[in-house]
Amino acid sequence: MARQQQTVTLKRGLFLVRYAAAEDKAQPPRVKVAPDPPSNPDISFSLHPDHSEPMLWQPDTCLVVRATAPGQLVVEVDPAPDGGSVAATVRIEPLNQGTAAASPAKSKVARRSSFDLKTLRVLGHVGGIGDVIVNANEWVAGPAAPARIEGLAIQWPDKPADLEVRYAVKTAQPQLGSGRAVPLGSFAGSRGKAMPIVGVMLELAGSAAAHFQFFIETIFLGALAQRMRGKRLVVSGPTGREPLVGLRLALEPVRAAETLAATATGAAATAAKLAPATTATPPQAKSLTTKSKTTSKATSKTKPESSTGRIRVFRSRSQFKQPEAV
Repeated sequence: MARQQQTVTLKRGLFLVRYAAAEDKAQPPRVKVAPDPPSNPDISFSLHPDHSEPMLWQPDTCLVVRATAPGQLVVEVDPAPDGGSVAATVRIEPLNQGTAAASPAKSKVARRSSFDLKTLRVLGHVGGIGDVIVNANEWVAGPAAPARIEGLAIQWPDKPADLEVRYAVKTAQPQLGSGRAVPLGSFAGSRGKAMPIVGVMLELAGSAAAHFQFFIETIFLGALAQRMRGKRLVVSGPTGREPLVGLRLALEPVRAAETLAATATGAAATAAKLAPATTATPPQAKSLTTKSKTTSKATSKTKPESSTGRIRVFRSRSQFKQPEAV
């Protein structure tokens, strides 16, 4: 019988992968786990000293997975060498140490001080190369090696709880998800379709948004490099049809003086709205559009495929509320 495969989405955390049961007890199938894509550095394994690969050979065995950022885990079940069943039960259980109780005032300070901007990473899918993961302020493709970028994802394990990061891409041709904002950690764009990105939107929201701003530098084919800073950015080439061939992205803290100035500007704008005199309405910011009529909730482009085999992957019910993949 052919091997069976299931893809599971993991949040940031520590997980126990348990091989719970197999239908064929005499010749049980073997279970192998791997990150998707295999080069993802955010997913690692803790193995027994006598083993060198994340493989479970029979029921009642387990291994530990560590995810420093949300990602995908592939669970593959292979039959015994001389043929056999691939029916197996694999459970993925989150592990945690709990959290220390703290006063509301201390919790608010902790949310403001625990973030680390250096842990931000950008995943770009580059045509002809595949997924490329870089740190903040590093180029995906770019001046030294320009190449068409077809998709991207932003990963930031230390994001403050009261900050929302959203982004969207516009593709050269209309497709499902083009121009639709997705949350942090989700993939926007396409893979393997030779469909480059022609526009990018970045947006910060939440009560902590006043303390951060984006920095982005982009190169579109045949155009000069562009640098922009702000809490909501929309960038494209001169005509809106040039492929993106270089991207450098980072998040920066906003200095206290700039935050106060932004607050004063917002207060002045509110006062102006309440005044009897009328003012001209500024033009709306350019936004990404798409011919797709979908209204489904934004999710990652890569979704776990439903399996028609008999692999059963379960998650234990815990405070993390991990979604099940069956």
